[in-house]
Amino acid sequence: MSARPEKPPGVSGLQPVAPGSTIGVIAPAGPASAESIDAIAPWLEARGYKSHVFPGCRKNCAYLAGDDQERLADMHAAFSDPGVDAIICMRGGYGSARLLDGIDYALIRRHAKPFVGYSDITALHLAFAQHAGISSIHGPMLTSDLLGAKDRASADALFRMLSEGLASGADLPCGDARLSSLLGGTARGRLVGGNLSVVCSLLGTPWAIETRDKLLFVEDRSEDSYRVDRLLTQLRLAGKLDEAAGFLVGSFSDADDSSAVIRELLVPFGKPILAGWPAGHCAPNYPLPHNMELILDAGAQRLIVA
Repeated sequence: MSARPEKPPGVSGLQPVAPGSTIGVIAPAGPASAESIDAIAPWLEARGYKSHVFPGCRKNCAYLAGDDQERLADMHAAFSDPGVDAIICMRGGYGSARLLDGIDYALIRRHAKPFVGYSDITALHLAFAQHAGISSIHGPMLTSDLLGAKDRASADALFRMLSEGLASGADLPCGDARLSSLLGGTARGRLVGGNLSVVCSLLGTPWAIETRDKLLFVEDRSEDSYRVDRLLTQLRLAGKLDEAAGFLVGSFSDADDSSAVIRELLVPFGKPILAGWPAGHCAPNYPLPHNMELILDAGAQRLIVA
């Protein structure tokens, strides 16, 4: 295992995945019930896709789906299998960070393909961006959001992004969300980030977020204002807020209203800030391309593919 992986030379994009293709399903973090796992294949088939549910999805090691080696083996197998065209994580929870120093980043880069997840999966998005040089999709997961008709708007948006890809100049979907321009202006850069707690947990490691000239996206769940203050202050003290080109604020759910502290801590940097984007622990949970160049027009409340 490599404690400090090599930096990749560039970034690969997200290729479209047409209906009829095979979606690989892995569980890098927590476990799910057998009933929900059994529902994955028919649900994907109803969307027009084949499925390959990797064996670790059916494992259960307390708060983890399989041990570290089983979860890591599934990830490597899903990326390297030429019959798998995209990968959607089963759910989040906890466990992704335990895999970071065991990932074969060269393998991930050689077999780059759309990879979807959020919450704890933030750790993998950051690692893939910085050490494999690939883009991925911060978006809804199967047992958390998609099975049945839990979140039809999110499912439609995700599979539209998967099947059609992302054209330059296209606006990213946000439905009828009530957005808020905390500070106007336009910024351009690769979108990075995700779950704020996970982002902060990696500071001080080789997998710490890199924000210089990037658009920083943050979201979280069950974190009251003082905890959001602590997490954003940690990013400020690490220099990560000052380095960012702009800020996209997603959902902060199941907690008190943290909008005042977010405004207090981000506005002084004088960067464009767009808040209320419907991504994260919310419904709908619209997909965002991680590590892809976007234009944030905070005043016009738009997020555009560069």
